[in-house]
Amino acid sequence: MRGADERSGSLFSYIDLESRIPEAHPLRAIRVIVNTVLVDLNVEFEAMYGPIGRPSIPPEKLLRSSLQVFYTIRSERQLMERLDFDLLFRWFVGLGIDDEVWDHSVFSKNRDRLLEAEIAAKFLAVILTQPEVKRLLSSDHFSVDGTLVEAWASLKSFKPRSGSGESPSDRGGRNTEVDFRGEKRTNQTHTSTTDPDAMLYRKGPGMEAKLCFIGHALMENRHGLFVDARLTKVSGHAERLAALDMIEAHADRPGAITLAADKGFDAANFVMELREINVTPHIAQNTTRRSAIDRRTTRHSGYEFSQCIRKRIEEGFGWMKTIGGIRRMKYRGREKVASIFTLAAAAYNLIRIPKLIEAT
Repeated sequence: MRGADERSGSLFSYIDLESRIPEAHPLRAIRVIVNTVLVDLNVEFEAMYGPIGRPSIPPEKLLRSSLQVFYTIRSERQLMERLDFDLLFRWFVGLGIDDEVWDHSVFSKNRDRLLEAEIAAKFLAVILTQPEVKRLLSSDHFSVDGTLVEAWASLKSFKPRSGSGESPSDRGGRNTEVDFRGEKRTNQTHTSTTDPDAMLYRKGPGMEAKLCFIGHALMENRHGLFVDARLTKVSGHAERLAALDMIEAHADRPGAITLAADKGFDAANFVMELREINVTPHIAQNTTRRSAIDRRTTRHSGYEFSQCIRKRIEEGFGWMKTIGGIRRMKYRGREKVASIFTLAAAAYNLIRIPKLIEAT
């Protein structure tokens, strides 16, 4: 018997939202971890809000909503649209079937408070302190690397600074034709009017210069989880300075630890400073000049193993750029961009942690 194509929906639904999510769905295990972390962050949330006034969007719901980078949601407007009709999103965030979805501008305004309070960095740190996660981490062997993050600013916005001796071209309109041929533009004489924190930088000789930031990550070598993430303005020394800052917190122990990195970190001053804080530099040798890494380090089998493992950090950067949407940020200002970068690193950990716990 052929079924009828009835299109009138039922007035009431008697199926609980929790029962609509499959028991084996990957987000179930992630949600358990996230809820535990949010309970531990309760004191931080309390300090962000005053005792009186209109109730805001709960910070727990804001943070769960931000974790929808799992599904490459590219904007707050699209996120609110998905929350309106997607039961999986509603369940993960903590909204009931009949709960009203926030306006995208209200959501953005409330989430700015989280970004300014550096909750993303605290969220990542608390994830790593969970007992079932802590046993997955190595406390002896680490890898570090950096990646360029394009700013939400075009090259047309890169204009002469006031007082630089050059007259900014003002031809009217918001998207006029601009000819850069023959013009020398540097970070000392020019700045972006869209995002003043973004700086012009090229990854290597002959490559395109872009307005960008540089993201840094410290990875433990046992399972390839990120244990720290930073974002700074670009410079020739930014990666090495960030690496020292990140590894220093893990070097405060009697025994030596190792830090693997690519040949861009092969600098005499950087290697010397690592050894001063009892960190063995497992850094790839730069054979185009005199390397700071000699046989004292390379003769050990652990050096070769570290060089093999360190490349896994690129897997995390790849996920963050393709799925997490940080290839080109949609936020302006280093502080906001840094928070989103750190949140993407935390999301990458959350994707992998349940599988690692199950495997062990």
